[in-house]
Amino acid sequence: MPLFNPRTQRWSDNFTWSSDATTVEGLTIIGRATIVCLRMNNLVILVARRRWTISGWHPPDD
Repeated sequence: MPLFNPRTQRWSDNFTWSSDATTVEGLTIIGRATIVCLRMNNLVILVARRRWTISGWHPPDD
């Protein structure tokens, strides 16, 4: 399965944020495979995203 390529694909076509903006969710098979392979929702980054959300730094503007 190919992974997401930011040079040729748009992030918003393959991913979205959860309602609390801490978890990346895959919209396509490529998005879901990328999340798993790159461990984009590991515990360390989830804690960081939660803190960034509280501080108003997250989610990023598209």
